[in-house]
Amino acid sequence: MRTTRESAREASHKNLVHILTTLLEKNYDAEKGYKKALEHTSNPDLRNFIKGQAVQRNHFATELDKHIHMLNEHPKDKNTGSALGTIHRFWMDVKSTWSKKDDEAILEECIRGEKASLKEYEEKLEKNILSPEIKALLESHRDKIKRTVRQIKILEDLKA
Repeated sequence: MRTTRESAREASHKNLVHILTTLLEKNYDAEKGYKKALEHTSNPDLRNFIKGQAVQRNHFATELDKHIHMLNEHPKDKNTGSALGTIHRFWMDVKSTWSKKDDEAILEECIRGEKASLKEYEEKLEKNILSPEIKALLESHRDKIKRTVRQIKILEDLKA
C-alpha cells in the first residue's frame, strides 16, 4: 500500500513528464514548421533566419528530451508531432500557394506558431511548481521565443 507522500510524488512525476512531453511535441512541431517554411521562400536573409529558428527548436527539443530521460521516461518519437502542428504546416502550404507575398505569409504563420508556443510555455510556468533547474530551462526557452516573436515582427515590418 502506498503512502500519501508516495502517491503525491508519483502524481508530481507524471505531471512533470506530461509538461515536458507537451513542450517537446510543441518544439518538434515548430522545428517541422520552420523546415516547411524553408520550402516556400528563396529570400536568403529569411532562409537564414528560418534555418536558425529550426536549429534553435531542435536544441530546445534535445534539452527537453534529455530531462525526460533523466526522469526515467521515454519521450515521443521525433517523427511525431501534434495533429494541430500538422494542420498548421498544411495551412502554410495552402496559404503560400495562394498568396502573392509568400514571404509575408510565411512570417505571419511563423509568428502565429511562435505565439502559440509562447502561450504554452507561459501556461506551464504559471500553473506548475517546477524544480529550479526545469523552471530555468523553460524560462530560457520562453525568453528566446519572445525574442523570436520580436524578430519576426521586425521582419514583417521590413516586408510591408
